[in-house]
Amino acid sequence: MKNLFHHNQKHSFHLVTPSPWPLVTSIAALVTTVGAVMYMHFFKNGGLTLSLGVVLLTMSLGIWWRDVIREATYEGMHTKLVQKGLRIGFILFILSEVMFFFAFFWAFFHVSLDPSVEIGAIWPPYGITTLSPWGIPLLNTYILLLSGVTVTATHHYLVRGFFNQTKEGFLYTIALAILFTALQTFEYIEAPFSISDGIYGSTFYMTTGFHGLHVIIGTIFISVCFFRLLLGHFTKQHHLGFEFAVWYWHFVDVVWLFLYISIYWWGSL
Repeated sequence: MKNLFHHNQKHSFHLVTPSPWPLVTSIAALVTTVGAVMYMHFFKNGGLTLSLGVVLLTMSLGIWWRDVIREATYEGMHTKLVQKGLRIGFILFILSEVMFFFAFFWAFFHVSLDPSVEIGAIWPPYGITTLSPWGIPLLNTYILLLSGVTVTATHHYLVRGFFNQTKEGFLYTIALAILFTALQTFEYIEAPFSISDGIYGSTFYMTTGFHGLHVIIGTIFISVCFFRLLLGHFTKQHHLGFEFAVWYWHFVDVVWLFLYISIYWWGSL
């Protein structure tokens, strides 16, 4: 990237200028959390507080990331050394997400391998009709794996400078991601049990639901990268944001494979 500004610093590190957005974002996150608690406990104006928090959080994060994009794309702040640090940071973030899902899988295997007498000492619990793993779940597995192939191909096209193919790869990946979310929504609507149906419903919807949320976040991540490509932010050598999107999407793929095998297939035997 061409540096449009002149700097007198004699090192490769990025000394971040003072920014209000970390403070604003933390306040917005607090308002969102308080609003969510108020809404779930039926307090007055709980929904309004939650909506206000979500709007503030979205705006502050959007402006903060805009500043980061400006530093990387136009100010030339993201040197190779800075990029190395950002990669390490994103790897640590993905590891934290691994531990997040590890907790849900731990809960599932804890109750399914040694079901207590309160649920009849059987798994799935008596009265629960499980979803067939050979229907929508298997179709969604194919869709998510295919999206992993398309996003990887998109990255390779970008590295080689084939920008028309890169655009097509983005569109294929985004379409597959939206299709996955639509099918999972249909599955939730047609499911014969709900999140309130004991430990099975809780573990199923918490695990698949948070994975679905990560798919939505990943879809937004990739969509933003697509628009950045159209704006000329990415080159063959400098596209760190898209690299992170690819890493995140492969993480989502791997989690789904574990989820499908353990909860949908093994959990319904």
